[in-house]
Amino acid sequence: MKLGINLYLWADHMHDGLMPVLESLKQIGYDGVEVPIFDLDEATWAQWGQRLDDLGLQRTANTVIAPEWNPLSPDPAVQEAAYQHMQAVIDCCAAVGSTLLCGPHQVALGVFTGAGPTEEEWARSVGHLRRVAEYAAAAGVTLAEEVVNRFELYHLNTLDQAIRFVDEVDHPNCRIHLDTFHAHIEEKDPAAAIRRVGSRIAHVHISENDRGVPGTGSVAWDSTFDALQDIGYDGWLTVEAFGNSLPNLAAATKIWRKLFDNEEQLASDAYAFLSSRSWTGPGHEGELFFNLGQVIQAERVRFLPRWVRAVASLIFIPLGGILYLAVGRVWTRLPA
Repeated sequence: MKLGINLYLWADHMHDGLMPVLESLKQIGYDGVEVPIFDLDEATWAQWGQRLDDLGLQRTANTVIAPEWNPLSPDPAVQEAAYQHMQAVIDCCAAVGSTLLCGPHQVALGVFTGAGPTEEEWARSVGHLRRVAEYAAAAGVTLAEEVVNRFELYHLNTLDQAIRFVDEVDHPNCRIHLDTFHAHIEEKDPAAAIRRVGSRIAHVHISENDRGVPGTGSVAWDSTFDALQDIGYDGWLTVEAFGNSLPNLAAATKIWRKLFDNEEQLASDAYAFLSSRSWTGPGHEGELFFNLGQVIQAERVRFLPRWVRAVASLIFIPLGGILYLAVGRVWTRLPA
């Protein structure tokens, strides 16, 4: 299991001012970050890949599709432009060192016709993503197609629709991107839907119902994490939150009120929340102790005196490691 955070919380493009943010995220304990790919200069992304390597941060990538590259268009010229655009995005994704590109790429975001997708539109999207997945495979990139609520797009709104879609694309490099914010809106039973999707899930966004601090709202976290564990998911849990400090993103996400004190506090609180809930399979009970010790050691439990944090971390981290190994070894020796 890897814990990440989407940089949309701070920016919709990479710039030098993000370096202190990236250093802070590494210090908090994140394994990596999710970078927004809209600038299509491969050399720039190669430089950012080196910077992230130097910081010890892995990365995933995210992009959305603008109307001028809508693959559902009946115009063959627009369809070809959509494919060429995704080629460029994938090249940048590979340049920055990400093996996963997530987001809704099957349709332009925010474009509506006043009706649901027609069979012709569905077929265009399936054909487009199959072609893109072939290109992505050659670049060592997997597409994770995001399931987005009906107020933002009209194509894939539920996980069952996504199952049909990726099964028809029928390419190992085209899988599903689960976002808990969208699932909270569209799924009657998110956990049951997750179990139906199973191993098709390639990426997970951890996002609260109001896009604020995960764990503080109404998303059904217990059943969601149980379902992800049941299907054996061991990929990224990437925090996606939005604020109102960036005009472009505030307008896109319709967030006009303050949802948290500051971005660093949200990142820290989200990491503590995920660290206490993540798993890696048999023996995960020990990992919870280990993660708890790391959270305490990193001083994210600020109300405790420093000496209490030091003693607690000395207890929980070794105990977690011992328990993890012991339970995991015993489990693997049990008869099937």
